[in-house]
Amino acid sequence: MKREEIIEAGLLERHVLGELSQEELMMLESQLEADGELRAQLSQLEEDLESMALENAIVPPAAIKAAVMEASDPKQKVIQLKRNERNAYFAIAASLAAVFMLTSGWLFKEVRQMENQVEVVQTENSELQTELEKINDQYDRTQQWYTAINDPNTERYLMKGNLKSPQTEVISYVNHTEKEVYLNTVGLPELSDEEDYQLWGDVDGEMIDMGVIPKGESMVAMRYLDEAESLNITIEPAGGSDHPTVTRLITNVYLN
Repeated sequence: MKREEIIEAGLLERHVLGELSQEELMMLESQLEADGELRAQLSQLEEDLESMALENAIVPPAAIKAAVMEASDPKQKVIQLKRNERNAYFAIAASLAAVFMLTSGWLFKEVRQMENQVEVVQTENSELQTELEKINDQYDRTQQWYTAINDPNTERYLMKGNLKSPQTEVISYVNHTEKEVYLNTVGLPELSDEEDYQLWGDVDGEMIDMGVIPKGESMVAMRYLDEAESLNITIEPAGGSDHPTVTRLITNVYLN
């Protein structure tokens, strides 16, 4: 058994009270030899028992003394009485110790259960906090997109797919005043893990990278180019390319 299991099962308390079976005793002694912390807890329990015995010592009633004086052999009776008193002390101490041990064991289990409950609540709160932060972040981005696409200076362009990808349909939003570009990518077909969509801007006949289009997002912000004459989307190896793969151009649109 592990240390925690021994403590929770109350084996230390039962050992002090002499209630262990031979098998339990052998097992516990083996654990005590290997576990210094467990030995320290057992020593503390024994010290607590001794302290309780001293603190709860009971003064014998006066009638006992009178009975002793009337006996024919006072010396022998006194010796017997002291033995009885000592046994009574130990019996009371043992009873108190048993109550103490049982209460301690119960309290220990209650504390452990409460600690576990606190950990669960803390974990749930942490998860809720993380989820709340995600929701707030998504809300902020959605608000940003809504503001951007409804700006009077924002121009809207529909990018339809060519023969290589006829099902493609992307809406692009370009704001030259705020220098912003957004794409609604809901109409982009899903790619394999080895491929990515990449946006390019045609500036004086040269294709300039405007960024790899993130997967799994319906609205994305892309790089803005002042002199871009058109927007173009190609399929590139995962992570994007330095130069567009023209043969894999799937859609483009000319800007006003």
